[in-house]
This record gives sequence, C-alpha cells and structure tokens, in this order.
Amino acid sequence: MAENEKPVEGEETKRNISGKSMYKYIAEAWNKPDATYVKALMFERMIQWRREENFCRLDHPTRLDRARALGFKAKQGYVMVRGHVRKGSLQRRKMRWKGRRAKRKGINKLTAGKSLKWIAEERCSKRYPNLEVLNSYWVGEDGRNVWFEIILVDKHHPVIMSDRKINWICSPVHKGRAYRGLTSAGHKGRGLRWKGKGAEKMRPSGAAHDHHNK
Repeated sequence: MAENEKPVEGEETKRNISGKSMYKYIAEAWNKPDATYVKALMFERMIQWRREENFCRLDHPTRLDRARALGFKAKQGYVMVRGHVRKGSLQRRKMRWKGRRAKRKGINKLTAGKSLKWIAEERCSKRYPNLEVLNSYWVGEDGRNVWFEIILVDKHHPVIMSDRKINWICSPVHKGRAYRGLTSAGHKGRGLRWKGKGAEKMRPSGAAHDHHNK
C-alpha cells in the first residue's frame, strides 16, 4: 500500500516489520560481554557459581540465543547443565624421565589434545549417564575456571523418541558420543572441520594414520 493511499473499509492493513529480534540483541550483548551490561551480571553470577555444585542442573539456559542455535528446545527431554573446568595447560606431577635439565623434564607447559569444552562435555556425560550430550557453549570464566553450559537429551523420553528432528540421537550409534568425539567440540579437536588439501590424514581418524594428523 502506498503512503498516500487510504485503507479501504474492511481491508486489513499490513505493517512492514523492521528491526532486530530478541535473540539478536542477546547475541550482540554476549559478543563483547566486557563492554555491555553482561559484565555487571557476570560479576554477581560468578560469586554464586563458585559456591554451587559442579555440573548442576538448570531450569533455563543463561544464553538463550546460543542454546537455541545449538539445538535446545523448551520441551520435555531436554536438560541444561552448567559446569566448570580448571584453566591452563596440563601438568605432569611426576617426572617420568631422568637425566634431563629442568626445561626438558616434561612437567609444565604440556598442551592437551582436547579442548576444555570437550573435557567439560565428557565429565558432564559421566555425571549424567542416562543422558546424551547434544552440544555446549561458553558462559564465563575467571582466573581459575571456565564455565560451560551443556545441552543434554534424554534419548529414552517418549517426547524425544517421537520428534523427527532429534530422535536421531536415540540410535545406538550415538551412544557415548561425548567420549567418541562426535559432538561439535569433538569434531573440532579431531580436525574434522578441516577439508581439502592438507587434510588427507584427518579422516577417518588420527589413529588410522598413526596419529600423523596433528
């Protein structure tokens, strides 16, 4: 309808809706949390999160935009869990090789083969053995720990089994998918996001190529 035209009686007028969605505003605020209102919220949340039990169940996700983008739905069968993992590289407390100078002892500055997110998903799956890990996302960190929220799915729930968009996780081939590197964090750690030239030894796995993939 043009600007000068008047609406006819009995005819519904259509309004052009322009602007951002609610999820877009949430995503922009979390894109740079130190420069938005999220910084003040996280200061108060960290005080509470440090006192609570690790890998505790939540009523609703903290970052609704990321949870929805990664497959979460507010329906039966979906469970949200928040847990933390210590920061920093690996440390081998016992020296396994003798006759080395301190720099070559292999105790400090050891890079892990898994990301902290992948480790958090494995520990969460161990805590909730009847649920399968769908995905996870970062929610905060301090000087000692990093917090992640993990999306879990009850593959035995009738609502999940009858949903064609998520019942693929009920298949036995997805059993223990967090331990086998089948989640998004696992795919990244295994190098499966890399395709084409130079990625010939990424598939089917690193073990199939004598771990010459990294």
